[in-house]
Amino acid sequence: MAENENQTNSINALVIEAQVVEALRGVFDPEIPVNIYELGLVYDVKVEPSGAVAIRMTLTSPSCPAAQSLPGEVEARVKEIPGVTGVALDVVWEPPWDPSRMSEAARLQLGML
Repeated sequence: MAENENQTNSINALVIEAQVVEALRGVFDPEIPVNIYELGLVYDVKVEPSGAVAIRMTLTSPSCPAAQSLPGEVEARVKEIPGVTGVALDVVWEPPWDPSRMSEAARLQLGML
């Protein structure tokens, strides 16, 4: 029975992780018309079987005007996902963000390809 429960929890964590990524694709840097996920600002997303979500992200620069609002928006959007029991958001500056972290889609959207 415990094995089935572990498999169910793992599947639920994967589903929640996909939903978190989708939610992050709905958060935009106010200065760049591309979502933070495609910009490469999100370094890591981990979902525990309990539904606790840990996100490691950065901003385009420490002086980013969105530094006050963007983390709160990320946290609020992720908390809305069914099954999420908590959000631990870690804004880091190492490694520093640079345009090479952007997805091909983001570069295309910004005319960088």
